[in-house]
Amino acid sequence: MMLPTHVLGGMLLAAPLVRVAPELAPIGFVAGFLGGLFPDLDMYVGHRKTLHFPVYYSVFAAIALLAALALPVAATVGAALFLLGAAVHSVADMYGGGLELRPWEGNSDRAVYDHYRGTWVAPRRLVRYDGALEDLALSVGLSIPLLYLVGGPLQQIVIGTLVVAAAYTLTRRHLAELAAQVVPYAPAALSPFLPDRYLDDDPKQ
Repeated sequence: MMLPTHVLGGMLLAAPLVRVAPELAPIGFVAGFLGGLFPDLDMYVGHRKTLHFPVYYSVFAAIALLAALALPVAATVGAALFLLGAAVHSVADMYGGGLELRPWEGNSDRAVYDHYRGTWVAPRRLVRYDGALEDLALSVGLSIPLLYLVGGPLQQIVIGTLVVAAAYTLTRRHLAELAAQVVPYAPAALSPFLPDRYLDDDPKQ
């Protein structure tokens, strides 16, 4: 799934705070956003492996959530929502397309790496690929309650994220073709920093 979907999903995890602890809701929304964002910081360094931990994030998120319930302060709530956002991101990637330059072709058997079992999890493809129309629909659906729940700068973040999601969906396939045309002309010094999916259709992270 595309990054906008992940960060909106991370934010929405904080929705219950609006009713049960409104004073902690802003930190929860921000932490959820950052948690949904964090795993994809490995985009160019072993994508969906280096910072994606579907099992370990989930375990630590459960522990952090218990801590936040026992002691609901900004630090514990922020940590819990960050880890929950990262866990949901990592698990959700199992249900998208494979790790390849053109995931709509369905050639990759790698969705996300499971460090606990030491193996790649195959893509379920409930969302065909990141930036597919159903991915955009998910972003829109997640944003609707958020636009009702948040205001001010947070609402602007939600709107901006939706704009990015729409733009990415419109350009997704063109970006893949552009990468395929440009990468062969990239300086040799950049080769170690380019994901393998840019070089062939069989990613080996």
